[in-house]
Amino acid sequence: MEFLYKLESILQERKKNLPEKSYTSELFKQGIDRILKKVGEESAEVIIASKNPDDKELIHEMADLLFHMEMVIVSRDLSFKQVVDELELRHSMK
Repeated sequence: MEFLYKLESILQERKKNLPEKSYTSELFKQGIDRILKKVGEESAEVIIASKNPDDKELIHEMADLLFHMEMVIVSRDLSFKQVVDELELRHSMK
């Protein structure tokens, strides 16, 4: 879990400074619609990988999806902690 917070910090830095030759910077430059397209693509890949027996492929695709979901969070100036807090709130209500 700790790494997801570190990743968020890295993404915030990339969004702010937009270093050249950075995949993340290129997506931020292209805007939220491009990032959301990647979330859709990665979601489809997770679905397909889930139906196959290769756990390594599924883990790879889920990591890609989490990465791009973090990009959405950073693009919207939200935080991963807000998402975690919401999940904790939902869990505590049961």
